Amino acid sequence: MGKTFKKPEVLTDAHTHYCPGCTHGVIHRLVAETIDELGIRGRTVGIAPVGCAVLAYNYFDCDFQEAAHGRAPAMATGIKRVRPDLMVFTYQGDGDLASIGMGEIIHAANRGEKFTTIFVNNAIYGMTGGQMAPTTMPDQRTSTSPFGRNVEDVGMPVKMAELLAALQTPAYITRQTVIKPKYINKAKKAIKQAFTYQMENKCFSLVEVVSTCPTNWGMTPVEAVDWTEKTLLAYYQPGDYKVPA
Repeated sequence: MGKTFKKPEVLTDAHTHYCPGCTHGVIHRLVAETIDELGIRGRTVGIAPVGCAVLAYNYFDCDFQEAAHGRAPAMATGIKRVRPDLMVFTYQGDGDLASIGMGEIIHAANRGEKFTTIFVNNAIYGMTGGQMAPTTMPDQRTSTSPFGRNVEDVGMPVKMAELLAALQTPAYITRQTVIKPKYINKAKKAIKQAFTYQMENKCFSLVEVVSTCPTNWGMTPVEAVDWTEKTLLAYYQPGDYKVPA
């Protein structure tokens, strides 16, 4: 008899607002499964960003806070230091984390704050109209780069996993994706490992998840998966970038 899957208890019955083909829903499920499996629902606090996941608190049946744009790591730091017994995670997009929140995440990681960050990288600003983000690919068209990202003017896309892994402070930094089942299984293991390190009070942890945005990319969901695998993953290569000694 095959394995029976059911909705994680920590997920609500609310229908998500995400666009067809977006993988936020898959990532939500993996986070929820991890919380259920570790038995930490009653002491978990999530922090929602400004971006596509701004309404994440509607989809998780656990305590949640809403942070100002880019400030989720600062809020997580405050909560975790006041209540180190809680399991705290931020859920942020590339505009929120790698642009306006760049300073926040770098200093939180460098201090070794004991919370977990789920970083969704879809190479574009999603909620606000599809503008170019720090993670937008060279020559990729967006609403603010209609002729494609010109790297001579704005530089190359920022690789957050590699950037944070260069810090000396111990941390768990990994990059995964959820565009196909073979990748989803690895992403689930990474998310669970990140939360486990926090349970052990071991280190700061960040799981970057390369995601899709068919709407703002101007693609069908199938085309978006293909482009992600061929283009994004060639530049944002999956794997562990730092593991605590």
